[in-house]
Amino acid sequence: MKGPTRVAILGATGSVGQQALEVVAAHPDRLVVTALAARSRSTAVRALAQQLGVRRVATGDDDLVALATADDVDLVLVATPGIAGLRPTLAALAAGKDVALANKEVLVVGGHLVRAASGGAGKRLRPVDSEHCALWQCLNGIDIARVRRVAITASGGPFRERSIATFGAITADEALRHPTWRMGPKVTIDSATLTNKGYEVVEAHWLYGLPYDRIEVVLHPESVVHAMVELVDGSVVASIAEPDMRLPIQYALLWDHDASPAKRFEWTRQRALHFGDVELERYPCFSHVLATARTGDGSAMVGLSAADEVAVARFLAGEIRFTDIVGLLRRGTEVAAGAGTAPALEEIMRTDERVRRELQPAEARA
Repeated sequence: MKGPTRVAILGATGSVGQQALEVVAAHPDRLVVTALAARSRSTAVRALAQQLGVRRVATGDDDLVALATADDVDLVLVATPGIAGLRPTLAALAAGKDVALANKEVLVVGGHLVRAASGGAGKRLRPVDSEHCALWQCLNGIDIARVRRVAITASGGPFRERSIATFGAITADEALRHPTWRMGPKVTIDSATLTNKGYEVVEAHWLYGLPYDRIEVVLHPESVVHAMVELVDGSVVASIAEPDMRLPIQYALLWDHDASPAKRFEWTRQRALHFGDVELERYPCFSHVLATARTGDGSAMVGLSAADEVAVARFLAGEIRFTDIVGLLRRGTEVAAGAGTAPALEEIMRTDERVRRELQPAEARA
């Protein structure tokens, strides 16, 4: 009889990693953690490993590949933020491991490589984002040729009703107060600018092989409808659940439905659900991500992603204003554009490093 799935969690001390551990604890007969990694919180991850009796531990970026390809690992949860998740994702797939992907940048900068290695969403590549986990379930058993379009929903973040004229005064503390989700600082700021939703359109392109003109984003402040699929006959399949990341994390780890610690949807509760267009003037970062993706320039996407990491870090450090983020994204795209439509892994890493260096303050580059 086959034992429980042996799981490596990259990004174990972050929000997704911590919620994944709750899911594992709820299913000890089906899941066991055999490896843990964290990029910066080395003391915390080692204490966590000691508490759980896990012997394989990695800190920083250098050991992630070794951990993701270890013999006692069946499934790798990639919750490490940023481009650092790309190399271990590709290594895990090459080693025959399944990957539960909770890192948007992996597909933004290397979607062509990941799709070639995995074939897109499925048992080998399991989307963890709530929208993409929902979209995959809506598409289950449906011929993609019968899909007219799909919709990913967006809460709109904390500034969907704030006067645009005041955006220059937005503080980091304000931007970190997401109205719906509990996430790490990088993805929370990306949610405030809606950069993350542009990334999710790119993810949908690589996960499901859909052209960009069949992927839409719908503003939905309540965040209970996570994705919708319209078929050619006009019928719509939707996924509805309370906003709780433990639900998509569990589905990705188990690859089926089972009892869950996630919140239940109260369908007798009186409530209103609202849907609308994304106000592009309010979210220029979102528009820029989509415009760049539609060019098909893979190197430009690497530059955009690198610039976003730099911009978010500088905003959180108080070095730039909220409204300066989009300018850095445009600059990163310009620096990297034209180098190649489908760059190889090492070229991706070199472009990322070059853009980061270019976008640092002048005194830091001196």
